[in-house]
Amino acid sequence: MKLLARLGLGIGALVVLLVGVVLVRTVTYRAPAAVDLAAVKLAAAPIIDQAAAALHLSQAIQIRTISHQDKADNQLAEWDRLHDWLATTYPVSHATMTREIVAGHTLVYTWAGSDPALKPIVLMAHQDVVPITPGSEKDWTHPAFDGVIADGAVWGRGSIDDKGSLVTLFEGVEALAKAGFKPRRTVIIVSGHDEEAGGTGAQAAAKLLKSRGVQAHFVLDEGMATVADFPLLGRPVAIVGIAEKGYATLRVTAPAPGGHSSAPPKETGVQVLARAITAITDNAFPMKFQGPGAQMVKAIAPEASFVVKMAAANEWLFGPLLVSQIGATPAGAATLHTTIAPTMLKGSPKENVLPQDATAWINYRIAPGQTPDQVIARAREVTKGLKVVMEWDRPPNSPSPVSSTQSEGWKLVAALASDGGKVPVAPGLVTAGTDSRYMTPIASDIYRFQPLVASVKDLGMIHGTNEKMSLENLGRMTTFYARLVASAAG
Repeated sequence: MKLLARLGLGIGALVVLLVGVVLVRTVTYRAPAAVDLAAVKLAAAPIIDQAAAALHLSQAIQIRTISHQDKADNQLAEWDRLHDWLATTYPVSHATMTREIVAGHTLVYTWAGSDPALKPIVLMAHQDVVPITPGSEKDWTHPAFDGVIADGAVWGRGSIDDKGSLVTLFEGVEALAKAGFKPRRTVIIVSGHDEEAGGTGAQAAAKLLKSRGVQAHFVLDEGMATVADFPLLGRPVAIVGIAEKGYATLRVTAPAPGGHSSAPPKETGVQVLARAITAITDNAFPMKFQGPGAQMVKAIAPEASFVVKMAAANEWLFGPLLVSQIGATPAGAATLHTTIAPTMLKGSPKENVLPQDATAWINYRIAPGQTPDQVIARAREVTKGLKVVMEWDRPPNSPSPVSSTQSEGWKLVAALASDGGKVPVAPGLVTAGTDSRYMTPIASDIYRFQPLVASVKDLGMIHGTNEKMSLENLGRMTTFYARLVASAAG
């Protein structure tokens, strides 16, 4: 009995010690590597005519720079119209900066600084938009390409992705140029023409800049925003992307003899392909509390509930709980591992014909820390014994490097995103793709942030129905870009 009592006391003491350690770590927890954003010196915003900015965004939306799946369907004259419109609408900017066109329609503007020793900043916003879903025309409150200004917003495809950025960036630069601003640091604007269809323009721009020996102070592109109802807090949080996942599509083909469906063999190509798809998707990459996805939670935790703060402060104990909670939604899970999504299938052209080959396309979004080689090796391992052929549909994009949250570029972007300290700022992982991924050869620090505020629900309108830019966000974005340029280059 004495031994049991002592054992019980010992266990109790360990529990008390464990609870004490957890509580102390929770109470004293601070965001890792946090910087004092209040100490960052920011320039004042110039006067910008917001009514004119709204009209300009409306006009840009009406120019149908639509990137179709089949590039032969693209109306390239629309890109020429947009270029002419930019030059006419922003004459002072165009008189101040030099403009170059690469890869047919990608724009590279250079606003030369007075001090060539300073590394330039690179600001990005693409020209093209995605088409609307066929048959969805009736679901739009206002026609997708009319650029209607109503109900406190500019409506239309591209109002956010990404003509909203392109127009507000030029509004800011135009206002600075009109006010007589002279940059010490060179400002480069890269506007890709085909971000929605592979980004060949951004690749060409990066190649041009690299050939000139450009090493950027930082790059800023689209990618993330201020989420008005951020799930962990239930209030606004500015998420600045510090990395983006890689992109790769695996083509899996099951060769077969074909023939008539009235006399099928024991195993058809479609059956083999189905088994291969199941084998690949049933062996998902494990979710891990690491990388930019984990950095986001750790940065937000001091502002969150006691439970969230306790879990982040004691990752050694609650790591599995964090993974299960974050991974409970598809969007959350995507930040913690490489995702696997079968998206396209091809078999027989007729229901009574056995295909000579059955093919599936599987899209991967590769998490930082993994490579395309590891991805295809895993797929081959789990389908060993199945008669399938695997190859990349096109050369894959590796995940981007992870940018610093201590650099001067981060401090500037985060300080402006914080809206004077009113909004918490956290790093994050972009699970989609942007043109900025091609800027890795010319920049160590690449950030992905659109200075707008939107709810989780509202963000669903990007590439969806009723895309619109609120006038409040329009004003916020023009001011952000003007202050960023003046602060970084002044």
